[in-house]
Amino acid sequence: MNVDFNKNPDGLVPAIIQDNTTNKVLMLGYMNAEALKKTIDSQLVTFFSRTKQRLWTKGEESGNVLNLVDIKLDCDSDSLLIKVDPKGPTCHKGTDTCWNENNVTTYGFISTLEDTIESRIKEADSEKSYVASLFAKGINKIAQKVGEEAIEVVIEAKDDNDTLFLDESADLLFHYLMLLQAKGFKMNDVVKVLNRRNK
Repeated sequence: MNVDFNKNPDGLVPAIIQDNTTNKVLMLGYMNAEALKKTIDSQLVTFFSRTKQRLWTKGEESGNVLNLVDIKLDCDSDSLLIKVDPKGPTCHKGTDTCWNENNVTTYGFISTLEDTIESRIKEADSEKSYVASLFAKGINKIAQKVGEEAIEVVIEAKDDNDTLFLDESADLLFHYLMLLQAKGFKMNDVVKVLNRRNK
């Protein structure tokens, strides 16, 4: 790995730390050539501390180390993306990330949709919310709706209308997300099962 440590006068390059499982960005640190070498040799992420003016292995006092998984160099050879398996919170303030975010896997719009479903269930306004009205009918009705949508997906898959197939697929996924929450689960629980099967 040919890192351009000479691009900055202090000989440091930014090192973006990302959780290998959740893909959350945990923190930003700086490395010089010696810190990078120590990181690779020890398999524990080590920075050059600009305040302490010395090498600093993350977690050397707290025990909240960052186990090295992978290192990628950017296109200009002057910044690093370091994938890690964190042990404990990353931020010195005790939070998962230095941006005060929870280090959990999210699925973009799917996670947003799950949050919307959850809030509609809590509001329980069955006159204004389709989700709340379906939940008011109980889990059997939600499960039945998933079955109906699955059949419609199969029917549309056998035809040539891609728009209808995608519409029915969206309906199936939406109702499946509701069924998961009716059973006390979310998409991440299903992904965990898939990950276990992948090993």
